[in-house]
Amino acid sequence: MLSKTYTKYIQSLHHKKFRDTEDVFIAEGSKVVMELLRSTTISCEMILGLAEWMHQNEPAIRKYYTGPMQVIEQYELEKISALTTPNQLLAVFKKCKKATAIKGKICLMLDTIQDPGNLGTIIRIADWFGIQSILCSENCADMYNPKVVQSTMGSLSRVDMIYTNLAEWMKKNNKIKTYAAALNGKNISELKGLTEGVIIIGNESKGISAEIMQLCTEKITIPKTGEAESLNAAVAAGIILSHL
Repeated sequence: MLSKTYTKYIQSLHHKKFRDTEDVFIAEGSKVVMELLRSTTISCEMILGLAEWMHQNEPAIRKYYTGPMQVIEQYELEKISALTTPNQLLAVFKKCKKATAIKGKICLMLDTIQDPGNLGTIIRIADWFGIQSILCSENCADMYNPKVVQSTMGSLSRVDMIYTNLAEWMKKNNKIKTYAAALNGKNISELKGLTEGVIIIGNESKGISAEIMQLCTEKITIPKTGEAESLNAAVAAGIILSHL
């Protein structure tokens, strides 16, 4: 049975302030938790799950994790879950500690992506295309937000997330070319074969800020034939990366 203290501790991790203080985050569901357990960059502190799931999956878990596991009841999982519909287990992980070089590679830059689902999907897309680093403005959604973690489906452990002042980063790294996704710019098909550069994706409704747009090397665009005003940020990121 979970103590009231530990229940409150897990519930506190739904909020960024406490995740930052404790340097941990939560992940839920078999797919996400198992993917993170296999990671060499993220370590697990505790697994809490329903009895049937634990019984069926303990042998697989113990291949990657030797720490504490606790069987809990459905009502206890509902109390600590950040999901509308809890999914059999919840695990507490230490935050990722790694840094990937930007130079000589293609990476993404996200300017004020605030929807957790969008951010998680972009991380997953980046992982699919082998993008190792994402630069985020300081007002992007938190990478350890439970909704972000859930949307990444485990890709969080394979993509380096760097939160920084984007304008200052661009000024300091002005030898690295930056390509801003815009409604008017060079056709993305012309970027095929690019081996180094930063692809900038803007806010869901406002796009890329004027300051960042002024600092970018070049504007790029996804050609359209229909009448849609714009594309979802994650969809745009996926289409652009698919052309590279």
